[in-house]
Amino acid sequence: MKAYTGFASVYDMFMEDVPYEKWRDFLAGVLKKEGIDSGIICELGCGTGRMTRLLSELGYDMIGIDASQEMLSIAKAEESEGILYLAQDMREFELYGTVRAVISICDSMNYLLEESQLLAVFRLVNNYLDPGGIFVFDLNTEYKFRTQLGQQTFSEHREEGSLIWDNYYDEEEKVNEYALTLFIREEQGLYRKYEETHYERCYSLDEITRLLECAGMEFVCACDGTDYGQVREDSERMYIMAREHGKNGIYESVKENP
Repeated sequence: MKAYTGFASVYDMFMEDVPYEKWRDFLAGVLKKEGIDSGIICELGCGTGRMTRLLSELGYDMIGIDASQEMLSIAKAEESEGILYLAQDMREFELYGTVRAVISICDSMNYLLEESQLLAVFRLVNNYLDPGGIFVFDLNTEYKFRTQLGQQTFSEHREEGSLIWDNYYDEEEKVNEYALTLFIREEQGLYRKYEETHYERCYSLDEITRLLECAGMEFVCACDGTDYGQVREDSERMYIMAREHGKNGIYESVKENP
């Protein structure tokens, strides 16, 4: 079932507690530490463009990529002068040239359920980064899936709509299934029901490091997604930073073996 269709219209409402400004400050700090205080930045899995706009306000020339037309339509409806939005699957995205950095937040990389898909994205990122450019992305951890989400049901109710969120974590496959049921208010006070199923896979830091190196990138560091300290056994989210490390014909090999 296609994800982020009905959910797109109420995504920002149900995600209002996400600390986008805090994440923006962390990302901006990483970029500036790398000497990237201007230029083109690409965000993979940009969704409704919240982070894309926040970084644009800091003076970066932003490109936002997402596979959901519904999410992008909301992003484009916001005040977004100078932002280029592209409706593309991150597993085969294409840019017009290289960029100084690529970012991806809100566990977009967890949506890639096969190592081969993650490797394809890493190779493309390496191809489209400037020499020495950086890639910063986050991931939900197995600890979060196993202890915070798996086998749990959450619900939220607002005047504009209601959300029921059932989770099932398969420890053998390391995949979490999110079954979303939404009731979204329309005209005359009627509510339309939407159902979506999302899947996310967890990856260990060792797996990520290996795949980055296979893609030709240099693994730089990882940190906890809350306090930005060392990744711990109880970290629920982690940030990964990698660096472009030469092209070596990688783009052609991806096209031949997606």
